[in-house]
Amino acid sequence: MKKNMQVKKAPALKGALAATVAIAALAISAAASAQTAGTWAVGVGYNNVSPTASTDPISPPSLPNSTTKVSSNGQPIAVVDYMVTDHFSLEFGIGTPYKHKMSGDGALAGVGQLGTFEQLPPTLFAQYRFLDANSPLRPYVGIGLTYAIFRDEKGSGTLTAVTDPGGAPATFKIDNTWAPTPEVGLTYAFNKKWYGDVRVSKTYLDPTVHINPTNQTTKAPLNPISSALVIGYRF
Repeated sequence: MKKNMQVKKAPALKGALAATVAIAALAISAAASAQTAGTWAVGVGYNNVSPTASTDPISPPSLPNSTTKVSSNGQPIAVVDYMVTDHFSLEFGIGTPYKHKMSGDGALAGVGQLGTFEQLPPTLFAQYRFLDANSPLRPYVGIGLTYAIFRDEKGSGTLTAVTDPGGAPATFKIDNTWAPTPEVGLTYAFNKKWYGDVRVSKTYLDPTVHINPTNQTTKAPLNPISSALVIGYRF
């Protein structure tokens, strides 16, 4: 009798094991099917932009080495992604305007805030995703083209004092400009639909700043590094 009972358990055990393997395979294929050619995705997250350099010296009549530095700022972002193949994707990202403070540096170090401005950098990325399409964890590299839009530039009384003491209030305008943006990132598929993404990019941004009414200029090689975290949904 005991032998018969053991004989009956073996097929049941084999069946349970086969079912477990099938479920695991289905879970893997479900995650994979959401990362293949033709897949769209949308995501939202947070991105921090940190300029890495001061501006070039402001042209005369300001003192030699009159430079400025720009503060970091973080804002919500949204991305739309399309898998062209199992490895190549296109992604468009945009966010709310980043708000930066501009303060004295170099010969102007310690003078305080010179002004504020906002910038909006919509970017189109071409990305290559490593590993197989059925891998939940996929590192990637990308190259993007950014169009940096500057707006709401406001000069302070200090800017007037260091550019044209006693003159009319100083204002400034930053030229909109195109810039390349390489990136590296990592995507993890939680399941067939939801994923998380972390990425770091650097935008080689070097706009021209115009200061009025003195007609002074400076170049601003900000070259900001951006660090982002995104949660997305594929369909």
